[in-house]
Amino acid sequence: MKLSTGLTLAASLIAVPALAQDKTVTIASWGGSYQEAQSKALFGPASEATGIVVKEETYGGMSDVRLQVTSGAVTLDIVASGSGSAARAGAEGLLEELDYSIIDVSDFYPTLFSKHCVGGDVFSTVYAWNTDTYGDAGPQSWADFFDVEKFPGKRAYRAKVAGALEPALMADGVAMEDVYSVLDSEEGIERALNKIRELKPNIDVFWTSGAQHAQLMKDGEVDMTTGWNGRFDNAAKDGAQVKYSYNQALLDYDCFAIPLGAPNKDTAMMFLAEISKPEYQANLPLYITYGPTNKAAYDLGKIDAEMVAMLPSSPDNAALQLPVSLDWYAKWETIADEMYQEMLTE
Repeated sequence: MKLSTGLTLAASLIAVPALAQDKTVTIASWGGSYQEAQSKALFGPASEATGIVVKEETYGGMSDVRLQVTSGAVTLDIVASGSGSAARAGAEGLLEELDYSIIDVSDFYPTLFSKHCVGGDVFSTVYAWNTDTYGDAGPQSWADFFDVEKFPGKRAYRAKVAGALEPALMADGVAMEDVYSVLDSEEGIERALNKIRELKPNIDVFWTSGAQHAQLMKDGEVDMTTGWNGRFDNAAKDGAQVKYSYNQALLDYDCFAIPLGAPNKDTAMMFLAEISKPEYQANLPLYITYGPTNKAAYDLGKIDAEMVAMLPSSPDNAALQLPVSLDWYAKWETIADEMYQEMLTE
């Protein structure tokens, strides 16, 4: 492991055939069990198949990309991102347009790729609870999560705006299908912030990474938290007393983008084409419970029925959830995050 200023680097070279040592990509992701799953399911096998050397790093999100692009010192070739953050970054001109004559998305779900980002997995932002505190009778709605009389205990909540406002509005009585209409104004955003302000005295931790919110549940440091379903499933495998619900969860996808001015843009495009193939996507649920974005992955026999039923993208689970609006994030995330950060410092 190697540390570097600005980015927290978890740099590792994946062994590749000697014939392609001149082709390299640097990929930044989120670390923890998620990046470990990506490495085992996607990066490693694709590296072996293509001969492209993969250098992995962890990073802090699109703020790191923005810094690199605006300073003219881009070192990253591929970044993993939430779809909303990628939509905003693309609108800001921070990302290369992807070439879908190279990347085959003919079997992708139609909403899981965009001009600047190709889907890598489907995940959900859920509420999770400590079963030592509540047993199996934990919260079953965002209203429950915000109800400190019905469910007393310590909370954790995300320190960034992505996935933070929608739960607050649902807890405040807004119907799931109306959430983004209400959020389509500063007044609606303020309404969500006011609901979080009500909960704030009971929020012990504002988490900044999936690894952190998983660790909070492993350590029993909080009684419930927001977070990403796959992180909680992996935490449970490691002994954490944690359960979660898909009811009113936020159905979202992670995607891969190429920063504007990436030093190995052409190789990065080739590598994205490789990891978008169904044989790689079918590997991912074996390591973390996130669903494929390539529908053909389900036809390969790697994902059994029991696993499909656990995935956020299964029809039964998806029907319970609010799909994240990329249009809203492209339009409002910058303003909303400024308002959110101000609220955090109050």
